[in-house]
Amino acid sequence: MNLRQKVTEDMKSAMRAGDVKRRDAIRLLQAALKQKEVDERVELDDAAVITVIEKMLKQRRDSITQYEAAERQDLADIEKFEVEVLQVYMPKALSDVELDAIITEAIASIGESGSLKIGEIMALLKPKLAGKADMGKVSQFVKEKIS
Repeated sequence: MNLRQKVTEDMKSAMRAGDVKRRDAIRLLQAALKQKEVDERVELDDAAVITVIEKMLKQRRDSITQYEAAERQDLADIEKFEVEVLQVYMPKALSDVELDAIITEAIASIGESGSLKIGEIMALLKPKLAGKADMGKVSQFVKEKIS
């Protein structure tokens, strides 16, 4: 069962269970996936679904920060719940040790002969780490390794 089918099955089970909050969060995800499919006129594979979920998670985290700054905890709680629901569909996150090993390997593969540019390293890492690590954190690790 691919990720898109899992989302659909989870939607059905949430509806059967009468879990309105979960149902609404999954509907938001389904709407975003459908919009992406319509815009690009393709059927999304798991990697594309993860990309959409990552974007939604980033939006939710930004919203949480803004709602808490505005002292709107009720809205922040809704966004936090949506983050929890979306996290279910993400692959298992890599530990710092695993992340460090992958970054070291990427730097070694570019080699000392070429100048170590963060952009080149990030371009090499992005496909490997999609959905498995926060790319902002990865960028910070790469900068630390290079300097």
